Amino acid sequence: MAKRKQEDPPQGSPAWMATFSDLMNLLLCFFVLLFSMSTVDAQKFELIAASFANTFSIFTAGGKAIGEGMLISNGVSQLSNLDKYVNSMGKAEDSDQMINDALEEYESQALQASEEMAELIEEALEEENISSDVGVEFNSQYVLLSMNGSLLFNSGDAKLKDEALPLMAQVAKILERYSDGIIEVEGHTDNVPMNGAKYSDNDELSSARAISVFRYLINNTNIDPARIKHSGRGEYVPIADNSTAEGRALNRRVEIKIYNFYSTNY
Repeated sequence: MAKRKQEDPPQGSPAWMATFSDLMNLLLCFFVLLFSMSTVDAQKFELIAASFANTFSIFTAGGKAIGEGMLISNGVSQLSNLDKYVNSMGKAEDSDQMINDALEEYESQALQASEEMAELIEEALEEENISSDVGVEFNSQYVLLSMNGSLLFNSGDAKLKDEALPLMAQVAKILERYSDGIIEVEGHTDNVPMNGAKYSDNDELSSARAISVFRYLINNTNIDPARIKHSGRGEYVPIADNSTAEGRALNRRVEIKIYNFYSTNY
């Protein structure tokens, strides 16, 4: 009986090795790019990762394992995609610059809004003849009204003095004009410990004073209580040197922050 002729083994490498080699080359390019991007920030990395997703998709079917509907069977195709990666990095840098420019513009507009508000408040304080009793500062988030604690309270006490009520009435009238925003009342003290007083420490005293101003506002204005916050900051945010009597007097204060449209979060 004639023997079956044995077929010669196929020449060269098996066909699957070509696809496997392409995949390994592609992975190498991918990790080289990851290494080159190791110093970029999170936003830039997300943008570049998104560009990878748009360039490649992973399938389970043989030769179509990589690519958007096309076979990648040689290094030339991989180098073409590598060019896309490099270009995407440039686009990410442009995007970062656009984001920075937008943030700077936003900051500038917010600062301008606070400045305009501060000018109107200063005019109102002058009309009411209380500009010497209320300090006005501003930043890109809010306008700050500051009143010396001795004008509002007796030493170690959190009840508004009778002689402070006219001042509070004029300030409240101004605050009503900005009731659409968020208003925050903060109480501050010096660093002298409370000994044998009604309040055990400066934290309690500053909180009680902030609450007193808060209650005055909700009882004497139409401002929604949900839009007024209050907090006691104690001795921890001084604006002057606590080692002098003058500095301690400045640190005993009540601050009212009127947040502008850009910073109002509810």
